[in-house]
Amino acid sequence: MTEIGPEQFAGVREGQILAGKYRVERVLGIGGMGVVVAARHIELDSRVALKFLLPALLANQEAVARFAREARALVKIQNEHVARVLDVGTLDNGAPYMVMEFLEGEDLAEWLRRRGPMHIEQGVEFIIQACVAVADAHGLGIVHRDLKPANLFCIRRSDGQFVIKVLDFGISKLTDASRASEPPGMSVTKTSAVIGSPLYMSPEQMRSAKDVDAQTDIWSLGIMMFQLFTGRTPFLGETVTEVAVQVGSDPPPPLRSFRPDAPAGLEAVIFKCLEKDRCNRYRNVAELAQAILPFAPARARTSVDRIAGIVQAAGQSAGPRTIPALPQAGDGTLIAPQTPETVSPWTRSEEGSASKKAMLSVAALIIAVLAVIGGTAAVRRSLPSSPAMASAPAVTLASPSTPAATPTTIPTTIETVSDPLPPLGSATPAASSPAASSAAAGKFGRPPAASLASHAKGLDSPARVQAPNVSAQEQSARSEPSAKPNCDPNFYLDEQGQKHFKRECF
Repeated sequence: MTEIGPEQFAGVREGQILAGKYRVERVLGIGGMGVVVAARHIELDSRVALKFLLPALLANQEAVARFAREARALVKIQNEHVARVLDVGTLDNGAPYMVMEFLEGEDLAEWLRRRGPMHIEQGVEFIIQACVAVADAHGLGIVHRDLKPANLFCIRRSDGQFVIKVLDFGISKLTDASRASEPPGMSVTKTSAVIGSPLYMSPEQMRSAKDVDAQTDIWSLGIMMFQLFTGRTPFLGETVTEVAVQVGSDPPPPLRSFRPDAPAGLEAVIFKCLEKDRCNRYRNVAELAQAILPFAPARARTSVDRIAGIVQAAGQSAGPRTIPALPQAGDGTLIAPQTPETVSPWTRSEEGSASKKAMLSVAALIIAVLAVIGGTAAVRRSLPSSPAMASAPAVTLASPSTPAATPTTIPTTIETVSDPLPPLGSATPAASSPAASSAAAGKFGRPPAASLASHAKGLDSPARVQAPNVSAQEQSARSEPSAKPNCDPNFYLDEQGQKHFKRECF
């Protein structure tokens, strides 16, 4: 019995000339709707890939319409992460075809089959590259609806870097914004049709493929991330119904139960992509790409910035993601970000902040004044009197409890010593001569002291400290508070003839 090869099933054979200019070399793959062959342009001697419908589907108008839609979608998406369409046409048997760039490499489904789960950085970079293509498609109003590892093709560039190409927009859906450019009668998705690969379909796509939006592609990207890192999809079943029940009701299993080395933050990103309610997923692929960037190699930053630019140019929001990748504690547990309720109340009101600053300034000023006054008294009690000491002029302040015309004299400046203090343990300097002391007292308005020793002895008791420019008559009056003050006159003259008002008379 002769075995039927893929060439015969596809209706083509090696060496056959298609459209008068493409020579078939071999069949690359056959899907449910079409076939892809490697061919060579006869005139240009360039290698290309031809995709056309299976002969059995030529009578299916819906299949023909989908094929034409895919060709138009691929032509619109000018992106190096999408296979370029070079030409379109119709074969002699009436089958439509498209000529695409020839890709050498393998899809990610084959990669997983041969090599197993990917390294975290490698898989994240592949998803980010796929997001570049998906962002362009969404910006044009095109929803892929069939994102899966078999439709992500990996090639190697001339510089050795891997590049992902998104394939098969055959069941893509046009949103209302882009459907206006479609020819009349081109809607090929029935209201209750279930289209796509069940293992990668969102809950809303399980219910109706017609009512999906860009959020269904974000769900599929989350499923793919889970599979790239674990080698399996999160929802498994022997039948489509069993898978659909899990997708609609069961939470995804923990990523780290299958991949212990996976970061907890990456698991949180995947779970957000797999939210049952589409409103709780990332708003667009720009937010998703920003969320997984911390787990990608540094060179992926360029792709993420480009995705944000594409989304913004399309009029969508590419701002900070709704839920960022959460930081981790030492044991790998997630740390919740600070919420506004945990912020200090001082930061919530500019008025309250200004009031607090004013209060602190007043308090600091009061403390500074008290420190100066206290320092003055302390120095006066601790320093020995010397002819070289000069009493600073007094500042006259009005007491708040008395009329402004009755000022009170308060010393404000600390006396300074012209000669340096002796070092610790040295002998006490000798007292100055009486003549010099008397001359200094007369010059600076200070009452004469009997000797340096007697003046220092008088400083030992704070109650007996004599204020500068105060006569012995006033000191005597102060020491006898019970005696009736002599207020006629209410002032006295010092040795220099200066008038001083008596405090006890006011």
